[in-house]
Amino acid sequence: MITETEITCLPQEREDELALKKIASSKLKLNINRISAVKTLKRSIDARGKQVLYRLQIEVYVDENPSAKIFSVDYKNVHDAKPIIIVGAGPAGLFAALRCIELGLKPIIIERGKNVKERRRDLAVLNKEGIVNPESNYCFGEGGAGTYSDGKLYTRSNKRGNIQQVLNTFVAHGATKDILVDARPHIGTNKLPQIITAIRESIQNAGGEIHFNTKVTSILTAFNKITGIKTASGEVFKSDAVILATGHSAQDVYHFLHQQNILVEAKPFALGVRIEHPQEIIDKAQYHCDNRGSFLPPSYYSLVEQVDQRGVFSFCMCPGGIIAPCATKPGEIVVNGWSPSKRNNPFANSGTVVQINLEDVNGDESDPFRLLNFQQQIEKAAFAAGGGNQVAPAQRMIDFVEGRLSADLPVNSYVPGTKSVSLKEVLPDKVFYRLKEALPRFGKKMKGYYTNEAILVGVESRTSSPVKIPRDKITYQHPQISGLFPCGEGAGYAGGIISAAIDGINCVEAAAKVL
Repeated sequence: MITETEITCLPQEREDELALKKIASSKLKLNINRISAVKTLKRSIDARGKQVLYRLQIEVYVDENPSAKIFSVDYKNVHDAKPIIIVGAGPAGLFAALRCIELGLKPIIIERGKNVKERRRDLAVLNKEGIVNPESNYCFGEGGAGTYSDGKLYTRSNKRGNIQQVLNTFVAHGATKDILVDARPHIGTNKLPQIITAIRESIQNAGGEIHFNTKVTSILTAFNKITGIKTASGEVFKSDAVILATGHSAQDVYHFLHQQNILVEAKPFALGVRIEHPQEIIDKAQYHCDNRGSFLPPSYYSLVEQVDQRGVFSFCMCPGGIIAPCATKPGEIVVNGWSPSKRNNPFANSGTVVQINLEDVNGDESDPFRLLNFQQQIEKAAFAAGGGNQVAPAQRMIDFVEGRLSADLPVNSYVPGTKSVSLKEVLPDKVFYRLKEALPRFGKKMKGYYTNEAILVGVESRTSSPVKIPRDKITYQHPQISGLFPCGEGAGYAGGIISAAIDGINCVEAAAKVL
């Protein structure tokens, strides 16, 4: 007999099978000798009380033994099958390719950046020397933005598709099984590259193609139907279906679509700063103790506040993390955050941003690039304020709120360096004002948050794309071009690894119906 139930346990009991059997036997009023095994299905931390607990959804095996679940992949060969072109090798593109193979279609991935191994060298140069390679950086390259910026798998996209299918695929390619049970699953920047490499090998071993260092410069059409794509070198790839999964920073893609009279639209996005605290401050606040010990992970937080009918919210919170330079062109500053799998760095960081709506930006209302141009303007202002070489403008938290230039800046994780700047001179007035109002309120919600030990680093501007590529809700196709499937974050339909992967799967399934 297998019984499913929910229990609570102390942090040190989380992986102690005997302790869990005792709790389960008491809960189910069973003799402990009848329980052969306890399997954790879901796991989350409950820190609402003085004693931090784990809440576990478990399967209890009574009078029978569990069978081992095998995570493996066995994709059929599609070398000679009908092709689908996938532009972009981020999570949307990679999971679209895997779904192609499952459906008997041949994926041909076109990726402007490099594979994960070669990409690592460009990131080292970016961090150490402040030199941006426009085709290979934190946003462009195999695995997309998520590969070297954390690998967080938390999502609210439960209605979009099969989250478990995506998680199982990650495990089959080398991810720890913990991602199947943790409420906030996380792979880690140090481990995700190997997993992405394994996914690539699955695609290639099944007859799929991946072309790195290959930049798409135009969409080929005939009578409003897709016929293929053309690259910067002049090479043409033919297919009746193109999945456009280029990520939120491939700004040139929006421009060549517009030049080809293919509809793109301005879209709201969020803008702000990345805020970093010593991790111990966050742990003390969230766990109500001076030392979290070895049985609790570094704590995260999620904060939101309304200021003048506009949300100010934390985004992409990285416990034990690092702030990274994520510009995609020289002359701009963009920051993001990531964590290794152990989340064992001494700092915690989070984007803290304000929604920017269409009416917030002046200009021609018919211009699809007015918010994109606004985004670029702020990123260039941040670069100028930092003084070059990816040095980021920064300010202590209380100094920011009280309008003082910081006399010095705390030690922080941003490798290219920070410069003391009044961020009021960099951020738009509406963003500055709302952050200024929200931060002390966050301090009232979370003890210790509002402190001059925290640093604000600018600018966090790539939370989502400021341009949307429209598509039909049912067919997933662009309203003007049959066979063109806008996909993932870059098209405005996802917000993270899992939701992008699901969108890639959904687009392939829609394309298969057309083919």
